[in-house]
Amino acid sequence: MIYWVYERMLRRQISVLPGHICIMISGQDMLDAPEKLMFVTEWCIEISTEVSKRIMSEHNTIRSLTFHISTPEPHHIERCIFSVRSIGKIAHLTLHNQNTEEIYGNGFEVVVAIGKSGREEITASIRKMAQDRVPPEQVDEKLLESYLTFKYAPDIVIKSGGDHLTDFLIWQSVYAELFFSDINWQYFRKVDFLRILRDYQARVRRFGK
Repeated sequence: MIYWVYERMLRRQISVLPGHICIMISGQDMLDAPEKLMFVTEWCIEISTEVSKRIMSEHNTIRSLTFHISTPEPHHIERCIFSVRSIGKIAHLTLHNQNTEEIYGNGFEVVVAIGKSGREEITASIRKMAQDRVPPEQVDEKLLESYLTFKYAPDIVIKSGGDHLTDFLIWQSVYAELFFSDINWQYFRKVDFLRILRDYQARVRRFGK
């Protein structure tokens, strides 16, 4: 009962939502609680719907969600892939697993990237520009961003269970708000997520200025 009251109080305090959220977990986190990806996706859809109705603004919503699973050996979490694919039942899922890309479903945008590296993404982009014979004087931030695999900038990066970030979205997340949760992924609850959303709207974003 107390938990429900606290959750309701937090929900009422949220009026400004991030457009894009990135959550970083480890391979072990994924093995411990693969179903949590679906839960968080459901929370995002539910909270977005509720806030947009309450403040009567269809633009103030969470538009997309990315999960990065950090692991040097993606095949170790192969048994979790079925659980990941099930997200396609309620959202538009893009699954990046090793060198493959799978797409399922419609609606709310969800990306799951397994074992991906930001440095490798930037290196691959530069290599592709060289293959396309792009003149050096034409290379700028916009051009580089057009070659990236993940073409979005998260408003929030959440790291669960510790304070060590990976290099995923190292270019795109330079102005993101960082939140480190000391709660292990398998025990991460909706109230913990709501607290992060509440604290996000209290921050003054400077975008490097």
